[in-house]
Amino acid sequence: MKTQKHYRQTYPSDITREQFEHIREDLDNFKKQTRPRTLDLYDVFCAVLYVLKSGCQWRMLPSDLPKWRSVYEYHRQWSQRVDEEASLLEQVLKKLVGQARVKHGRKEQTCFCIIDAQSVKNTDTAEEKGYDAGKKVSGIKRHIAVDTQGLPHAIGITTANVTDREGALMTLFSQNQEQNLSEVENVLADGGYSGEKFAEAVKKQIGSSVEIAKRNEQHTFAVIPKRWVVERSFGWLDKCRRLWKNCERKINTSLQFVVLAFIKILLKRL
Repeated sequence: MKTQKHYRQTYPSDITREQFEHIREDLDNFKKQTRPRTLDLYDVFCAVLYVLKSGCQWRMLPSDLPKWRSVYEYHRQWSQRVDEEASLLEQVLKKLVGQARVKHGRKEQTCFCIIDAQSVKNTDTAEEKGYDAGKKVSGIKRHIAVDTQGLPHAIGITTANVTDREGALMTLFSQNQEQNLSEVENVLADGGYSGEKFAEAVKKQIGSSVEIAKRNEQHTFAVIPKRWVVERSFGWLDKCRRLWKNCERKINTSLQFVVLAFIKILLKRL
């Protein structure tokens, strides 16, 4: 493989080449090459991370990084879903989560999940939006299910008008996520997910019981503090300026940037 050799400055958003080796093969083998690659995939991936961390527009990438059109095209291909199948970035995240859990002496799949949602305001470039009357937010809503380490096992994006319960069911029951949650026995959630219909739907689909953590009972129930692990995971996302607001036209693009943020976190841990 021939790549362009050039020197560029390092950026705070960069990962090391050693960390990149954990995913190089996945990115390199994604598409069959008909001619030698002229770009270094490490530089391309770091350029995507620069956009994620800084929140800049694609056209405003520094000149010492690969051309913005090439970087954008690579990211588009890595983020693409075909017939609801998981994108390359989602496949990479699943692999890294499994590796991180095994590294800490756990099984690849979790048996306990904590779910929550976060409403995010849209910018004028966003194409889809809804209004969350409870939080007074017009935009999208992020739904995640994490284990006790805060690692994501299911991620979904809906418009903000979708309720937490509906969004959680759409996320947990999507074709891409069911395999990740096949061993989950218990789901912990806050009062926004209360109701027999929600509990019955989760039980029927993945065979898991639902436990509701109510704020006014936190001083009496020992398991409830684990509920805030998911809030820490949302806090990790806030370290990326691209995720402070939703400026993506498509819902799937918003999802893939969240996936990318978790990939970076896990790469720095391995």
